[in-house]
Amino acid sequence: MGVDLRQVVAGILTITMFVMLGNMIKRDHFDSVHEKLPGVSDDAAFEDKGEVSEKEIFSLSRKSVDPWTEDNKVLKQCWTVPSSDLEEDSKGFVTFSLTNGPEYHVSQIAAAVVVSRFLGATLVLPDIRGSKPGDKWSFGDIYNIEKFVTSLDGIVRVSKEPPSSVSPRNVAVVKVPNRVTEEYIVEHIVPVFKSKGNIRLATYFPSVNMRKPSTKSDLDSVSCLGMFGTLELQPEFREVVDAMVDRLRTLSRKADGQFLAVDLRVEMLEKQNCKGSKSCFDAQEVADFLKKVGFKRDTILYLTQSRWDTSLNDLKKVFPKTYTKETVMPMDKRSKFLESQDSEFEKVIDYYVCSESDVFVPAISGLFYANVAGNRIASGRTQILVPSYIDSSSASATEFISPFVKKKNHMAYSCFC
Repeated sequence: MGVDLRQVVAGILTITMFVMLGNMIKRDHFDSVHEKLPGVSDDAAFEDKGEVSEKEIFSLSRKSVDPWTEDNKVLKQCWTVPSSDLEEDSKGFVTFSLTNGPEYHVSQIAAAVVVSRFLGATLVLPDIRGSKPGDKWSFGDIYNIEKFVTSLDGIVRVSKEPPSSVSPRNVAVVKVPNRVTEEYIVEHIVPVFKSKGNIRLATYFPSVNMRKPSTKSDLDSVSCLGMFGTLELQPEFREVVDAMVDRLRTLSRKADGQFLAVDLRVEMLEKQNCKGSKSCFDAQEVADFLKKVGFKRDTILYLTQSRWDTSLNDLKKVFPKTYTKETVMPMDKRSKFLESQDSEFEKVIDYYVCSESDVFVPAISGLFYANVAGNRIASGRTQILVPSYIDSSSASATEFISPFVKKKNHMAYSCFC
């Protein structure tokens, strides 16, 4: 019987195709493994070290050198909603303003809610004041009014407008620390309230300490509610933040949609408290730190700096995919939230983007860092890396986890556990 030449050629082609397909599958498999090895150079990844089993490859890709790794579990609310035992009639009114930016707002709200609850007074919805004279907004320009009111239902009475009987002439101004205690209220606030009937709180910050209190108080649950359960962005603000976060995740496809937010503001770095003590890190120092703890060149970085500054070029050389608000904010929102020069609006956006990033790096120490950390702890985003000088060429990111998280000493841990 003769051999059909066409059958022989077809057989050879079939075998060749199977060999080529096998090689392609093998190459794709190892390429995908290589992409998941943070901190490993191309040369090191392909260095010939003999055969590696599939089990070894899997364990290698799961090493803790990954700077994105986060092992903490999502926390649950461990404070109880205070009882709804309001007296039938309000004893007076408490007024106040939100000032200095969102990192201050959460503490000011908490203090006002605690004082109003203790006094049995009606809390008047605050206005919002900026850092420049004349900068003033209504609460609803930034925050969700209905959320605020309903969250305090049965806990504290809330009036959306100050009654006509409350005017600057008949309201006594009382200073109140951001971490107000029952003892302070009894000694400094109660006598004035009994005398005047209406008071205006002026919150001051004797320190930016946000550590967990060493002793428990009956007002702790009220403080937790005020700080973590009352403030929510109004819909348009929420839409802008969500759009920016989505944009950053889209840009970071190679990192599984993860991005890193850095609180780095040039005007803050130039202030005396940054120059005097090393509590701030500039662009070059942040770049060196991120590189040494294992972040790759194509990592997506978001900076809180509003407009690009040439001093940030050193960071962009190391991490080219570094962005500010002006490049990731939707075009149709820039005239209101960016080009209007309302720095208050920009601070709010930064605060919430930093609260929702996969990793947060506070290049500047202070209340912004402390209260963003509180938000992140409350929502289970505990990947907060505090910059430091690193002498060696590399280090593990886990060595630089924020003490707020590592020691669980942030006051958020008294509200969530």
